[in-house]
Amino acid sequence: MMAEKQRTISKKVSVSGVGLHTGHPSTLSFLPAPENHGFVFQRLDLEGQPKVPALVDHVVDTSRGTTIGINGANIHTVEHVLASLVGLQIDNVLIQMEGPEPPAMDGSSKDFTKILRSAGLVEQNAEREYFEIDTPIYYRETERNVDIGIHPGKTFQAEVMIDFNSNVFDSQKATLSDIRDFPEEFANCRTFCFLHEVEALYQAGLIQGGSLESAVVIVDREIREDEKERLKKLFNTPEINIREGILNNSGLNYDNEPARHKLLDLVGDLALVGKPLKGHVVASRPGHKANVELAKKIKSKVKQQEISKKFQNGNQEGVVFDINAIHEILPHRYPFLLVDKITFFAENQIKGVKNVTINEPFFKGHFPGNPIMPGVLQLESMAQVGGVLLLNTIENPDSVWVYIVAIDNARFKKPVIPGDTLEIEVEMTALRRSICKMSGKAYVDGNVVCSADMIASVVPKNKT
Repeated sequence: MMAEKQRTISKKVSVSGVGLHTGHPSTLSFLPAPENHGFVFQRLDLEGQPKVPALVDHVVDTSRGTTIGINGANIHTVEHVLASLVGLQIDNVLIQMEGPEPPAMDGSSKDFTKILRSAGLVEQNAEREYFEIDTPIYYRETERNVDIGIHPGKTFQAEVMIDFNSNVFDSQKATLSDIRDFPEEFANCRTFCFLHEVEALYQAGLIQGGSLESAVVIVDREIREDEKERLKKLFNTPEINIREGILNNSGLNYDNEPARHKLLDLVGDLALVGKPLKGHVVASRPGHKANVELAKKIKSKVKQQEISKKFQNGNQEGVVFDINAIHEILPHRYPFLLVDKITFFAENQIKGVKNVTINEPFFKGHFPGNPIMPGVLQLESMAQVGGVLLLNTIENPDSVWVYIVAIDNARFKKPVIPGDTLEIEVEMTALRRSICKMSGKAYVDGNVVCSADMIASVVPKNKT
């Protein structure tokens, strides 16, 4: 089977309109981009024309849409644009905007898909790099009956189920079996809301650009004449008509258009992983928050895989980083390198091992005749394991030093002696700019021997 190649577009194309939630006029342009560029938004209307990569790391809000941003340069409601790009299997494009939000158009991805097709697609030299799901990944909100997960699969597939307990719509289901079907069967599915939500959303500062041409409004109750007058003003329309529970004259494109639009949103939000996916998504009552949380979990797995490929030397079972990889990550060396291997690595958690032997130089002078590993060195081992985790959150780890600046709640439960295997677990509890908080425990034979909370500071090397 021939490897797939990355794709971009052949020329610049543009579309203009009004943003759904902000109500601001906006012009959006798609431009060709080089290999491995990915999807990047650029705000031409802001000083410095800042760029924001379409990655889950930059999500700042998921209220009725997904907003990404860096340092206040925000782009609202990115999911419909991203869904079009994914549906057309485009990999690299620069998305320039004169405004804070893409045009709402008809509330679907149809117009973005149409204009991208008109630009023409170009195959590039680099191969498409998929992330293939090997173990199920889940996100759940039990209080809202939200359940979303992605399972192993050789292609991308998605299945969405929704149930709003509405007298207009029964439970609905939408299934995407092949991403190539997206442009024809899902791109024209419009965003929707219920009538009882409309005024509340408007008062909350959302749907400022909403109209009956850019969304499906579902009416699940009787409306009075005075309400109709108010809705005419709100939607700037001379007439209010209700057809089969829908507050516009066009009806639905599909009987299950709401479920299909939820699947459209899901495709767009999962684009924020930054790689095309191979896996089967099953989602019950999904929304932008749940989609983004699943994308974060997937991105964590992607990052772990990338780090493993970068540092791992060999294929020892149960080992994420061997000693050679640790030498590449940490600056420490004998006799002060106190980590032998990393056995587990995730977004905020890590596990490492220190084998304690009689050959350790500190045993010569620490309780001679009764060798005990110094407690401070147990803490140092814990700090080094945490350092591996922290350094892999930093884009250029070689440019910084990581120092422990505080240790709290340190406890030593029992002595650690030669022959013991120190199994260390560290969780990152907070990361804000240059300060990281971590909580760690060390075990011997399943029993806690040491625990502590630590604060680390990340300092650029040119400032030390």
